[in-house]
Amino acid sequence: MEGPGLVVRGEAAPFSTALRSLVNNPRYSDVRFVVGQERQEVFAHRCLLACRCSFFQRLLGSEPGPRVPSPVVLSTVPAEAFLAVLEFLYTNSVELHRHSVAVTFGLGPLQECCIAFIEAHSQEALRTRGFLELSAPALLPLLRSDKLCVDEAELVRAARSWARVGAAVLERPVAQVAAPVVRELRLALLAPAELSALEEQNRREPFIPVEQIVEAWKCHALQRGHEARGAPCRRRRGTLPREHHRFLDLPFK
Repeated sequence: MEGPGLVVRGEAAPFSTALRSLVNNPRYSDVRFVVGQERQEVFAHRCLLACRCSFFQRLLGSEPGPRVPSPVVLSTVPAEAFLAVLEFLYTNSVELHRHSVAVTFGLGPLQECCIAFIEAHSQEALRTRGFLELSAPALLPLLRSDKLCVDEAELVRAARSWARVGAAVLERPVAQVAAPVVRELRLALLAPAELSALEEQNRREPFIPVEQIVEAWKCHALQRGHEARGAPCRRRRGTLPREHHRFLDLPFK
């Protein structure tokens, strides 16, 4: 019986460099995108995108041909974020900046890297246009994270700004846009004065369900985090200390 053959492995760096040179390169390109509000033209290669990412496989189809429009228009995707995704698909690595972490197209490893980047640079990331352009499914894992380096009061303000932008674009009420994500805000972490101010603002501009605010007040009244069911009391990495936090049973881990 013939034994296993010899496996020859080349160096990874030259291979990655060669593929990186094809990112947004019209040479040999067989698919073209028009990306972002600026309608930037981006060149790519169908076979590489389809084999690396199920999103592009569905978008481009399994067979080349006239059924795929040329160019493919992705007007809601920021160009910088789209190019970062392409670089990751082509080379399996990408340098992330706070302006280029908004779009992941369901790429598990890249999404995890994006979340880790935002966790480490939370305050800067929350102030970018990319944050305001996140979809609700992309925002959810961020709001669920214990590792965000930001206080809850600032996170509530950022989420409200996100919902306002979405409401203007979609022509829907702010509360309706916020509904898929707002439950992840940990209102019980706010001090009573902050919660009162939020409640008053919420009367003027509905954003958070009234029952969610009631649950946060219940947590304060009981002074026991585990007994206030439905009111998230777990502190995040960036949560600023408040007097009532000594009653919470679930400190940051």
